[in-house]
This record gives sequence, C-alpha cells and structure tokens, in this order.
Amino acid sequence: VQLQASGGGLVQAGDSLRVSCIASGRTFSSYVMAWFRQAPGKEREFLAVIGWTGGTTYYADSVKGRFTISRDNAKNTVYLQMNSLKPEDTAVYYCAARRDLTAYRNGKYDYWGQGTLVTVSS
Repeated sequence: VQLQASGGGLVQAGDSLRVSCIASGRTFSSYVMAWFRQAPGKEREFLAVIGWTGGTTYYADSVKGRFTISRDNAKNTVYLQMNSLKPEDTAVYYCAARRDLTAYRNGKYDYWGQGTLVTVSS
C-alpha cells in the first residue's frame, strides 16, 4: 500500500483545513487508517484513527472536538477535517495504515504517507 497525503498549507488561527490521504491498491478497506503529526523538535503524536468501515473512531485528547477523521472506501481516501486551528497545530501531518486497531496509539503502523505540512499563523 502506498499512501499520498495532501491538502496542507498556511492558514490563520481559527481557520479550518481538510487534509487527505489517498491509498494505492484494492485493499484499502482492509486497513485501519490513522493520522499522526510531528512538530519541529517534538516527537510524533497520534491524532486519530478510524476502523475499516468508518464506524469506529478514536481521538487524542488534544484534538477531540476539533478534528474529525473520516474515510471513503470507494475513493481509497481518508480525511482529517481540522477546525478551530491553533498555532500549536503547526506540524507535518502523516497518514498511516495497519491491519487492526490493537494499540493504535503506538505508532507501529505498516505503511506511512510522506506527510503534508500544516502551518497555522497567529
């Protein structure tokens, strides 16, 4: 599976932005998909995960209520809708794929996208 993230950019605090991640191959629906981010000088941070059909989602406390993860299996795409963005949300955002939801926060995913940069100005 190859993952391609896109949709990052420069926005102002309070704005919304949606990043996307498209997967190659015909087995997208058999993967759990997640979003992580890494800010300069910081460790990679789990943000959200979504199950195979989209019926199960989990979020990090830092983004719960502001970010929404979704997926469209017909389009092999997972999304992260980000609202009420803050300067501390500035980071490179990565999508990732794995087979199951076990220990989904630990970063041990089978496939990673290349990342898309989101910059939030104050």
